[in-house]
Amino acid sequence: MKKALSFALILAIVLTSLALTVSATEQSWVRVNIDGAQFNGGVIVKDNTTFVGIRKFATSMYQNARVTYNYRTRTLTVQSDKLYLTATDGYNYIVANGRYLYTPSPVFMKNGVMYAPVLLMTKAFGASARWDNSTSSFRISRGSGGILSGDQFYRQDEVYWLSRIINAESGGEIFKGKLAVGSVILNRVKSQYFPNTIYSVIFDKKNGTQFSPTSNGTIYNSPNADSIIAAKICLEGYRVDSSIIYFVNPITAPNSWVAKNRPFYAKIGNHAFYY
Repeated sequence: MKKALSFALILAIVLTSLALTVSATEQSWVRVNIDGAQFNGGVIVKDNTTFVGIRKFATSMYQNARVTYNYRTRTLTVQSDKLYLTATDGYNYIVANGRYLYTPSPVFMKNGVMYAPVLLMTKAFGASARWDNSTSSFRISRGSGGILSGDQFYRQDEVYWLSRIINAESGGEIFKGKLAVGSVILNRVKSQYFPNTIYSVIFDKKNGTQFSPTSNGTIYNSPNADSIIAAKICLEGYRVDSSIIYFVNPITAPNSWVAKNRPFYAKIGNHAFYY
């Protein structure tokens, strides 16, 4: 009986060691090089996105980076003198110096290693990356060591109004629905057919009230946390689609001009979006 138990214990230790070894060295057909040196941490291609092990990537980019893990929240934290980064298992974004960097394919844990997209990690460290097709590799050049902070990057008036229209239109909906509303507002800002600021797009009445929260007063409600995060992600440049400029709720507005006259994109949450 004792021999059986001893064998089982030894086997468990061996299997654990093998799992840790695999997780630390797991590679894909894509390579990652940092200033000419091959990255020897985990690299995984998933959903057409190249992921790297966050802990090893962080210490490769900055040798003195301190990496900790919170088992309760499943959040990995990276700290250096120029970067404070958090990544949470299952989340579609990482937070770097107060900025929200979005990934359609979420951060994930595998064999005890937390993975995030290499391009997001590169951006977080204020570095640059280029794709070398001849070697199937990302070639990363170290930069500032940390991305510009959110306090410096985001304009507070833009966060204020964008988060409020997102909350008023889709505060209780899925996160992608919030991103889609934010995308419409910012696509209009860019379009020559609409005003060129977030505030003026939201309160535009050239062809009648564009967004009902401006007339019913819900635009002034305090936004929830996800609406603020969605606003910041959109201000980072992410778009659900770069051409959608209309949305309607097909239940409350079944015979809208938009639905009858504009090309349909998709239904997300409670809203249908159009070009």
